[in-house]
Amino acid sequence: MRGFDYSLDYASLDLREHPELYAVGRGEQGVFHVEPYKSELLPLWEFATVEKAERASAAITERFRCYLDEGDFVGADLARKYLQMGYTRARRYANRQEGEKAEVKAEAAQVFKAAWDAAAGDPAYRRLREQHREKYDA
Repeated sequence: MRGFDYSLDYASLDLREHPELYAVGRGEQGVFHVEPYKSELLPLWEFATVEKAERASAAITERFRCYLDEGDFVGADLARKYLQMGYTRARRYANRQEGEKAEVKAEAAQVFKAAWDAAAGDPAYRRLREQHREKYDA
């Protein structure tokens, strides 16, 4: 698996037009760099409350499905990463805080975890991921 290339000038690149430049990398790599997806997904991403997590995960999942329908693996993978990041960030805050806020963050994390698991296991997503790897990581 090819690692995420931080040396690219992502601000001036459109990876929808150049999917060959995208590497899945590890974890959440690329979520704050890869355009136009960052501009499409970051405004949807919130995790401060359960309600915000539900709204955000639903909106990001909707974008995930649109990307899949378009055959856009890069977009689908980044949407999956935003769902993953919702989980990890909410868990991080749940682990640091005490009292009610920690419980709210833990519940918000579970909302994202369910959406992330569904996205990662989606057969169309897995098929596009394999095709991307075969085409560009060889």
